[in-house]
Amino acid sequence: MSKPLIVIAGRHGQLGQELVQASVAYDDAFIFLFAGRYELDLGKPETITAFFEKHQPAYFINCAAYTAVDKAEAEQEAAYTINAESVGMIAQQCHKYGCIFVTISTDYVFDGKCTRPYQINDATDPVNYYGFTKWVGEKLALENNNKTIVIRTSWLYSTRGNNFVKTILRLMKEKTELTVVSDQIGCPTYSADLADAILKIITSLEKGNNHYGIYQYSNSGAISWFDFAVAIGDIAKLSCQVIPVPTSAYPTAAKRPAYSVMDTSQIAKTYGIDIKDWKESLEDCIAKISHAK
Repeated sequence: MSKPLIVIAGRHGQLGQELVQASVAYDDAFIFLFAGRYELDLGKPETITAFFEKHQPAYFINCAAYTAVDKAEAEQEAAYTINAESVGMIAQQCHKYGCIFVTISTDYVFDGKCTRPYQINDATDPVNYYGFTKWVGEKLALENNNKTIVIRTSWLYSTRGNNFVKTILRLMKEKTELTVVSDQIGCPTYSADLADAILKIITSLEKGNNHYGIYQYSNSGAISWFDFAVAIGDIAKLSCQVIPVPTSAYPTAAKRPAYSVMDTSQIAKTYGIDIKDWKESLEDCIAKISHAK
């Protein structure tokens, strides 16, 4: 019996690269096809049908996305095509070929006005266009394929690509002090942890644990960007001073939710996913960054 084919779109992004690494442990159980923009460009939804006709995967993991939150306010058509229209088309093709669809969404589908962790079924009300496109993508994915798992995540970082952790490490080596927003609260997510969680979910699906719908995943603990930056400096043993500032002191094209902590208990309960503490995972990431130099 041939092994199931897993297609992973967005191979060059933070999460896609972590899935490349994590997949090695699953080579005995699955065949992996990692697709970058040259193999599957979500900016060109008309190419999706031919891709599915050629490969006919058993699982499709969508890590590809338009993630430039501020630029999305101006480049709305591009953001919508990649984050919404193409996601809906992938879901249609998954339905056609009996493929299970896993797609990554965001905490930015919420308005940030909550005072306790967001539940899966809480009302969505994005405060920026990026969040809106991801919300539409969720809806289209679920409407077009009944075997869909949406995973909302937040504050994603990695040893690879451009992200908050790597930016703060660089700036702390260049400057004696930094100002960081202290009134936006959320949960960091180490991409390596999320990659492991996704592959554990697919392994569970293979065993018949078929529970589709929306799930939420981040590391545990609620902190501010300021707290996050201070911890980065402490772990990396950098002496740069971090100064807290309000969001109003750092205007951006796109509004950010003030509070986007998500309840992750459902993914842990349904699929037995371990939710690591944010600081433990941050220490692991910084150690890997330091070791790579």
